[in-house]
Amino acid sequence: MKFQGVLFFPVTPFASDGSVDEERLAQHIEAGVTAGAGGVFVACGTGEFHALTPDEIERATRVAVTVTAGRVPVLAAAGGPPPVARDQAVRVERAGADGILLLPPYLVSAPQQGLVRYVREVTAATGLPVIFYQRGTARLTADTAAEIAALPGVVGLKDGIGDIERMHRVVRAVRAVPGTEGFQFFNGLPTAEMTAPAYQGIGVGLYSSAVFAFAPEIALAFHRALAEGDEALVGTLLDEFYGPLVELRDEVPGYAVALIKAGVTLRGLDVGGVRAPLIDPAPEHVTRLAKLIDHGLGVVGA
Repeated sequence: MKFQGVLFFPVTPFASDGSVDEERLAQHIEAGVTAGAGGVFVACGTGEFHALTPDEIERATRVAVTVTAGRVPVLAAAGGPPPVARDQAVRVERAGADGILLLPPYLVSAPQQGLVRYVREVTAATGLPVIFYQRGTARLTADTAAEIAALPGVVGLKDGIGDIERMHRVVRAVRAVPGTEGFQFFNGLPTAEMTAPAYQGIGVGLYSSAVFAFAPEIALAFHRALAEGDEALVGTLLDEFYGPLVELRDEVPGYAVALIKAGVTLRGLDVGGVRAPLIDPAPEHVTRLAKLIDHGLGVVGA
């Protein structure tokens, strides 16, 4: 399961009664795949994994698998308490996904060997390849990352911490393990484009793009510019689009998801609001987002 290009993390649309709107989810995913997504990660962080029931995760995964029809890999999330994560892994596999993004255990701070045990126990419940997402309280040392990378079924590590020096050590430690030549690393920070050049420098070229969900034209233009060494366009987009977007995102906790949903609605597909404990963006913030999107599209000539 190799990835290329921009990785798409769709939002989860909700209908007026609060239920998952599977029809609009299908439309959202189809639009992303048609635009050129390199992979679909459904019901993950941007998709409000934290607020979905196991049944909703399974149904969202089934929608993604049906819509993509094998054109790109489909992964869905599992995480939280071990019994819950194992159940989610089984459901995701049953729904036909190609892999699992394994989120950390809920809240608890665990020793390094406890994290290894967590990954081992969840991966044992499924035959699907697993990418482990280190973030929050799950902070791997280089030795632990190498141990996890050597576990059967573990094919990747996504970083949501942002400690470049620590991540560089992780990459080097994993690469030294025999048999991990195909192991993949991902930059999983919010608005990952802001740090993509730095991660690229330590051998982490793949990243998740929340912007792709509402402005694939901008996300793809940035990705091409980065790959081609177009420093002028990369710099302009960072200064005039991504930087201001991050400033807006950081004004309210949870906007890393709520603004993305607002952006999708602004671009023509009403995906509803966010579930608690998140809140929808204030009208003035939506107005600022709309201006940012228009400016970003202008920069890339879309």
